[in-house]
Amino acid sequence: MSQSGSHRSKAINPSAYNALADALTVIFWNKPPFERYVRGMLINHSELLARLDFGATKRETSGLLVDLLRANESRYRDLAVHIMLDIAEMKRFPNLEQQVDRDEMVPRAEAAVSVLREWTERQREAIREREEHEAAIAEDVKKSQQARLFNEDHEALKHRFFATHGASDPHRRGTEFEGFINDLFGLYDFEPRASYTLAYEQIDGAFLFDTDHYVLEVKWWKEAIGRRELDVFKANIERKGKNTLGMYVSMSGFTADALAVYSFGTPFITMDGSDFMAVLEQRIRLDDLIRRKKRHASETGHCFLPVSKIFSDGD
Repeated sequence: MSQSGSHRSKAINPSAYNALADALTVIFWNKPPFERYVRGMLINHSELLARLDFGATKRETSGLLVDLLRANESRYRDLAVHIMLDIAEMKRFPNLEQQVDRDEMVPRAEAAVSVLREWTERQREAIREREEHEAAIAEDVKKSQQARLFNEDHEALKHRFFATHGASDPHRRGTEFEGFINDLFGLYDFEPRASYTLAYEQIDGAFLFDTDHYVLEVKWWKEAIGRRELDVFKANIERKGKNTLGMYVSMSGFTADALAVYSFGTPFITMDGSDFMAVLEQRIRLDDLIRRKKRHASETGHCFLPVSKIFSDGD
C-alpha cells in the first residue's frame, strides 16, 4: 500500500453517528430553531436539504440527515465531523432554557452532547493525524519543487560557466566570471554583493555566510596566484571589520610558496578550479564546501583545503 493509502482517513465510528443523531434531536425543543440550525450547517449542501422533511419530527429529520451523511461518507465526512464538533462545543442551550421543563431538558441535552464529545475527542485525534500527514505531504511536495528549481538553476549556471570558459578575451572572461560567481552565491542565499570600489582599492565582491562577512577576490589568470597577491588580499581584509573574513578564488590555483606562507595562520580561505567543478557537477554543495574550508582554516591555520581531500576523507 502507498504511503498516502496507509494514511487514508479512518471511517467515522457508527456510534459517533448515533450520538450525533441523539444530540441533534435534544439540543432544541422547538422546530424553528432546530430547522434554522440544520439549514445553517448545510448551507453549502442544497442537495442534502432537498431530501430533508422539516415537517417530520426532529428525531426523524435528524435520523435521515445522519443516514445521508453516513451513506456517502467519502463525500460528506468533513461535513459530518464539522457538525459533530460544533455540537460538542455547545455549553448552553438557550431554546431549552426558555421551556417550562428546562430542568429536565437541559440535563438531557448536556448528557447527549457529553456522549458526542467523547466521540469527537477521538475524532479530533484522527483529524490531527490526518492534518499532520497532509502537512508533511505538502512540505515534501514543496521541497521537491524547490529542489527541482534549484537543480535547474544549478545546471544553467554550469552551462554558463562552460560558455565563460570558452571566452577568448581574458578581460571579458574575468568580468563574466565575477557575475557568474555572484549568481552562484545568490543561488545559495549568500546575499552576495557585486564588485565595488573603496578608497585606494577595488573589491571584487562580498557575501554573507553563516553570519560571517566575507570579502571576495576573484581571478582567472593563466598563471597561478602567488604570494604577493595573497599578501595584498590579507592587507585588504585586515583593514575591514575585525569579524570580516576573505575568500580568494583563483581558477588557475595558487603557487606552492603562497600556500606555504598561509599554512599556519590565515584570515581567508581559497577556492580553485577543481572546487568549482565539484560544485557545478553537484558532487558537493557550495555551502558544505565553504563550511569545511573554514573549519579546516580554523583548526589548522591553512588557507587551502582541496576538494579532493574532502572526498578522500569521506565526511
